[in-house]
Amino acid sequence: MSLALFTIFGSSFVIALSGAVMPGPVLTVTISESAQRGAIAGPLMIFGHGILEMILVLSLLAGLGPLLSRDDVFIVISLLGGAILFWMACTMFKSLPSIQIRQENNSEKPRNLILAGIMLSLANPYWLIWWATIGIGYIMYSVKFGLAGVISFFCGHILADLAWYSLISFGVAGGRRFFTDGFYRKLIAICASFLVVFSCYFFYSGIEKLM
Repeated sequence: MSLALFTIFGSSFVIALSGAVMPGPVLTVTISESAQRGAIAGPLMIFGHGILEMILVLSLLAGLGPLLSRDDVFIVISLLGGAILFWMACTMFKSLPSIQIRQENNSEKPRNLILAGIMLSLANPYWLIWWATIGIGYIMYSVKFGLAGVISFFCGHILADLAWYSLISFGVAGGRRFFTDGFYRKLIAICASFLVVFSCYFFYSGIEKLM
C-alpha cells in the first residue's frame, strides 16, 4: 500500500510539473505580480488555484467528469474564458503609463492574488478539459486505494504547482532591485500580450467547436 501511494504521489507530481512549466495565464500574471508584490505572489496564486482544484476533485468524484466533456460546456468555457483574459490584458495595458516598481504610496487597490489564482484557472478552458480527461482517470485510479490514494494524488499535484510558481516568484522578486520602471513596463506589456494571444486562441477554439 505504501509503495502504491508513493507511486501515485510521485507520478502525480511529475505530470503536474510538466503542465505547470508551460506558459499560461497563471504564469504571466504571477510574473507581473511577483515583480510588484514580491516572492509571496506565486504561493498566494497557487493557494487560490489549489482551493479551486480541491473543489473540482470533490466534484469529479461526485460525477462531474462527463458534464465537462460536453461540447456545449466546452464552448461556453472557451468563450467566457477568452473574454475574461482579454479584459485582464486590457486592464494591464491601460495601467502601463503610470505603473512603477515601487508603489508604496499608490492608492490603487492591490489585486487579490488568491482570487486571481481562482479566476485565472477558471478562465483557462483547457484546465477544465485536462481535469475532465487525465484528471478524472487519475482520480479513479487513486480512489482504489481509498482516501489515502486521493490525498496522495492531490498532494503530489498541488505541490508541483507550488514548487514551480514559488521558484518563479522568488526569481522575479529577487531581481526587483535590478528592474527599472521602463523594463518593468515592458515586462507587463509582454505578459499582457500573452494574455491577448491566449484569449484569441480560446475564442477561436470555442467558435470552431460551435461551427
